[in-house]
Amino acid sequence: MKLVLKNTVGYVDERIQITKKEVPCLDSSWHYHAQYELLYVSKGSGIRFVGDSVSQFSPGDLVLVGPYLPHLWRNDPSYYQASGEKDVMAMVLKFTPHFIGEGTFELPEFSEVARLLEESKYGVCFGQGISERLHDELVGIAELPPPIKSIRLLDILARLSMTADKTVLSSTDMRQYTTENSQRIDTVLKFISDNYASYIGLQDVADVACMTTNSFCRFFKRMTNKSFTQFLNEVRIRNASRLLVQEDYSVSEVCYMVGYNSITNFNRQFKQIMGKTPNSYRQDL
Repeated sequence: MKLVLKNTVGYVDERIQITKKEVPCLDSSWHYHAQYELLYVSKGSGIRFVGDSVSQFSPGDLVLVGPYLPHLWRNDPSYYQASGEKDVMAMVLKFTPHFIGEGTFELPEFSEVARLLEESKYGVCFGQGISERLHDELVGIAELPPPIKSIRLLDILARLSMTADKTVLSSTDMRQYTTENSQRIDTVLKFISDNYASYIGLQDVADVACMTTNSFCRFFKRMTNKSFTQFLNEVRIRNASRLLVQEDYSVSEVCYMVGYNSITNFNRQFKQIMGKTPNSYRQDL
């Protein structure tokens, strides 16, 4: 995998490009592009990376990603097992800033939409309430004639701009305008997401990046805005939270399944990242 700038010929001249995805691993790599992207997951679960945000996703996940903001949705490992077939369905809407006309969002009546698009440079996740209300519009937009697609997308953005049920994802502006070091960080992210359940030491991941440990620490912090240990803990805990909700494993079983060998450390990290203990998290859902 590598962090890539997506700009294929088929996208360049289209103001709106809509894709229905029905295969595991929604993205092939941690990537960014010049368009805005509104991604709606109707079926499927896993982990998403948006800027420096690491979180789980499940059916109903609706996220707006701004131009040049690196992102990646990866399905759970069970989706790739030959023995089990799990449904995946996501709508990916990519659009340019001028999909409805030059200067539209500079007009006063579109100020709320303009504010939402500005927020998207950090990534914006919308709540289940607004996601459910927009389900039919999001799933059906691909079948509409081109003029109606533009009108429907504008309506969706207008409704999203008026909801308070949303969360900004990345804590800092992580937009990328160069592919420098992209191959290296993408290899590292894939290694972490594929091996988080096993022991991963700093030397292990530095070797994957072909760097010394000191150089790797500086590099990883610069590219993700997080230390390697912090990032690894977030990936493990987000996967643990999914297992606690979706499966019947005990807390201690989940602890070892996501790569921890100490229940005390697991509980501490879980509370620090999720705001409550594993048992409380499970009971509150």
